[in-house]
Amino acid sequence: MIKTFFCVAITLALSTSLLSLPARGHELGKLIFADDFERNESQEQTDEVGNGWGTNSKTRAGGNKQVDLKDGAMHIYIHQDADHGVSVTHPAEFKNGAVQLKFKLEHEKDTLGLNFADLQYKKVWAGHLFKVTVGVKQTEIADLKTGVMDLKIREARQNNTITAEQQATLKTKTKRFSHKLETGKWYTVLAEINGDTLTVSIDGKEVGSFSSPGIAHPTKRMLRLAVRRNVVVDDVKIYSAL
Repeated sequence: MIKTFFCVAITLALSTSLLSLPARGHELGKLIFADDFERNESQEQTDEVGNGWGTNSKTRAGGNKQVDLKDGAMHIYIHQDADHGVSVTHPAEFKNGAVQLKFKLEHEKDTLGLNFADLQYKKVWAGHLFKVTVGVKQTEIADLKTGVMDLKIREARQNNTITAEQQATLKTKTKRFSHKLETGKWYTVLAEINGDTLTVSIDGKEVGSFSSPGIAHPTKRMLRLAVRRNVVVDDVKIYSAL
């Protein structure tokens, strides 16, 4: 009887404790943008994502369609005439925060890039600050602001005048984490930015964390979904930390 009482008491205490824990969304901060892509396009000839999204199909793929809303998800695929990877953009202004979304890689060579940018910052190429690239075998985190997209370093690389010191610096700007994902399967990726540290989790399990000065850029103003082949995306959420 006493044993039963204590078991019930412990169970009730644990239940109460779990109920009192904050929801994951609350921990991530204030939700500033969300999209489940449950809508239709008016035509199928050109990109028509809507809800504030932009694409580079007009400038980089001759206006050919590279983004399709289908079955309640966003299908991103590079057109054969494109001279650059697909970039699907949305404004997202925060200092510290997080991006969470569902994704599906349909081929072992597919990758999903989460590229954080600030077009108002003119010391880097095209506003590039840092990125996360998720593939079936690894996830890469790169500081672009103080790495390859820094204008001085980029120019030196293009002119083949990069110094040994700059090359040594570049080696510290990227970190890779091995894992195994399946093609044709949905996953949820979470990229959390806190100060100079970016932490990536997939399906609730931490993949890796990387600290570098460019990640601490004071204002992230844009999210770019960077796709070199094909990716399916759904349930995008962007948070600003409180």
